[in-house]
Amino acid sequence: MHPVTEKVFYFLTWFFQGSSFLNPRAYAVMHRMHHEYSDTPKDPHSPHFFKDVIGMMKHTKNIYHGFVKGTLTPESKFCNDLPKWDALDKFGDRWIVRISWGVLYSLIYFFLIWKFDLSVFWVLMLPIHYLIGPVQGAIVNWVGHKYGYSNYNNGDHSKNAEIWGFALLGELFQNNHQKFPQSINFAKKWFEIDPTFIALKVMSWFKIIELVPQPVSKNQEKTRNPNRR
Repeated sequence: MHPVTEKVFYFLTWFFQGSSFLNPRAYAVMHRMHHEYSDTPKDPHSPHFFKDVIGMMKHTKNIYHGFVKGTLTPESKFCNDLPKWDALDKFGDRWIVRISWGVLYSLIYFFLIWKFDLSVFWVLMLPIHYLIGPVQGAIVNWVGHKYGYSNYNNGDHSKNAEIWGFALLGELFQNNHQKFPQSINFAKKWFEIDPTFIALKVMSWFKIIELVPQPVSKNQEKTRNPNRR
């Protein structure tokens, strides 16, 4: 991305995550660790070392906060080319900002219920809005490494979970993604569809992003994807 475009998307990340804003740098480091150490004790969010999803997410939270607060130092190999916007990170991480987002969500729901005479049970959706970041992360990391089918033997427990892979914009094609971490298309079989790949291609057509070819390892050469980042 152009530096200005990157700032726009950085801001939109905070705007749409709202109360559950995640520091992009800390999250990127954890994601790189996840690929390097998938389903091993060093994996920051493997479901195979915890009895339930709450335990896994507590472990992930501790690592995330360690990177954000500086109490944990990630390996240098995971820290290259990370986006940086200290001012927005600090602002988005303030509790008053997170609570303000939660209040805004609540007011919107209450207004819609009052204006259109909707059922009050719609308010049960609010906790998902408050915590959509952790909720999405919990689903992808727990389900994506426990349930579904595998196209490739990656030496881990990663799975593809169609139709949820499509519903979560391709994020649950974890087995494919672990095999080809540089590929922008998480879908590999004819019946798999990655909506995010379509969005990225459209953005590349409009020059919003540039797709940069990446080197392919020998064991990936036979199944090379021409669209790589």
